[in-house]
Amino acid sequence: MSGLGERLRSVRKRRGVTQRELARLSGVSLSLVRKLEQGEREDTRLETLRRLAAALQVPTAALIVRKADAGERSARWGALRAALDGTPASGPDDEPSAREVGATLRALMPLFSGDRYAELADLLPPLLRSADELGQDGHRVRARLLHHTGWLLTQTRQFDAAETALSRALEESDDPLDRAAIINTRCWLLMRQGDLGGATALATRWADEVEPRMSRATAADLSAWGWLLVRLSTAAIRNNQPGDAEDAIRLARTAAVAMGGEFAPPGDFLRAFGPMTVAMKAAENAMVENRPDRVLSIAERVPLGDLRPTSNNRNRHLLDVAKARVLLRQYPQAIDLLMGIRRDAPEWITNQRYARDILSEIIAKRRTLTTDMRDLADYLDLSP
Repeated sequence: MSGLGERLRSVRKRRGVTQRELARLSGVSLSLVRKLEQGEREDTRLETLRRLAAALQVPTAALIVRKADAGERSARWGALRAALDGTPASGPDDEPSAREVGATLRALMPLFSGDRYAELADLLPPLLRSADELGQDGHRVRARLLHHTGWLLTQTRQFDAAETALSRALEESDDPLDRAAIINTRCWLLMRQGDLGGATALATRWADEVEPRMSRATAADLSAWGWLLVRLSTAAIRNNQPGDAEDAIRLARTAAVAMGGEFAPPGDFLRAFGPMTVAMKAAENAMVENRPDRVLSIAERVPLGDLRPTSNNRNRHLLDVAKARVLLRQYPQAIDLLMGIRRDAPEWITNQRYARDILSEIIAKRRTLTTDMRDLADYLDLSP
């Protein structure tokens, strides 16, 4: 498989564009274009690839080189991965029951929603093994546990293990809305892996499958459909399909309005959906298109005080707002946002390459660094 540099150079030459012209058309620095083509940089953010692809008038997928799982493989996650693969535990234990496993999973939900990864890495392996011992009677609780485990592994960039967990969850599930929620997470996984075409196709197929009759749709029906439309929109915008992205976000907004407010099912934060979710994702799309003014305009209408501080969607939205502030040279406001995310979601932010990129851009523009900037650079393990 050709590398990113070879692909970029090949497409650029076929388009008859020089490196300098590509830099001007895309807004990507000439230095970065050269480093990418020369192989000095083997990786860059998906949004940067989108800008290069848009300038070259090709889908973003034409430049993407999919890599093997780059997630953390430290001892912290070894036990979880082994349990997911079915490696037996040492020593006997009491025979579990579906009720006990379900109760334990419910008790762990605040750890999932609160991004407390270290604790989950310790607590999930024995629970996964217990769920595997339940047999057919435990398929529903097992599907839910595997789904949330797949979400956690996607969040921490352990993509091969996430694929295993989500595939198993789908096999275990027999409820259409549960399956739609699993597919929603799998679309996110595909996006994080760079498979934009796969994410778009999967979200489109399932959105068509679960589209409800609006006159009798429940909030759960609308949430499942709306989330798939959101995934379709965010994948399409990154793959330079703005028309498809706008159509999907418009339909997602229709679903959210029909709900009459935010839907937050107890004990399952992954299905929370509503007008604020759609607004935050619309801002994300605007940031992908490099429209900082649009991002801030949308952000003014998102009452973040109504969302819990550790909401992933909220924090991802705040990163977009921080990026918009950087593009508008409003560096102190951007740093304040990053500091706030660190305070509210300390483990989450360390897993966000986007946060490191934003901070790197701020530092590159400054002659001297404030104490907060130095502290954040250390916390995010930013290379000097």
